[in-house]
Amino acid sequence: MKSTFTFKKPGKLIDGDLELVLVRTIPENPEKGYSPAYVFEMRHPGKTFPIGSIRLRIGPAARLRYPGHIGYEVRKSSRGHRYAARSSRLLLPLAHAHGLKAVWLTVDPKNISSRKICEIIGANHIATMRIPKDHEMYHHGARYRCRYRLDVKKGMSNQALLRTRTRCGIS
Repeated sequence: MKSTFTFKKPGKLIDGDLELVLVRTIPENPEKGYSPAYVFEMRHPGKTFPIGSIRLRIGPAARLRYPGHIGYEVRKSSRGHRYAARSSRLLLPLAHAHGLKAVWLTVDPKNISSRKICEIIGANHIATMRIPKDHEMYHHGARYRCRYRLDVKKGMSNQALLRTRTRCGIS
């Protein structure tokens, strides 16, 4: 069965000294249970060197129970500037354009920095769950995930996001 998913043009995603640059899209893979995803590099505007990356997966919460809708990494040398939190907020209008009412973020319970990022963006901790032994993430060493839920409209109504939304010409 062919997927009917259509990627959207995210427009300019900029927040001050941070820009998200779309580097690729990943189509749905039903055999593996993968949802379609956008992959962005976090960069300083006008620069080509990435300071991190962030993904937005589009799909039902049940399918993304363990990996989440949003996943990010920031280079060690670039940490401490809230790039992951700011990038997550920049992606909310795109998530909304795809009809998502909420996004889920999952983090390793030991990753205090990522847990703080979830709190900074206004996500609520819902549960800490064990990853099943038959899940791909378990085979990569993950055992538990803290699951956070962020209401997209609530996140977008945040004052910092109002500036972002106007720069974000979703098409």
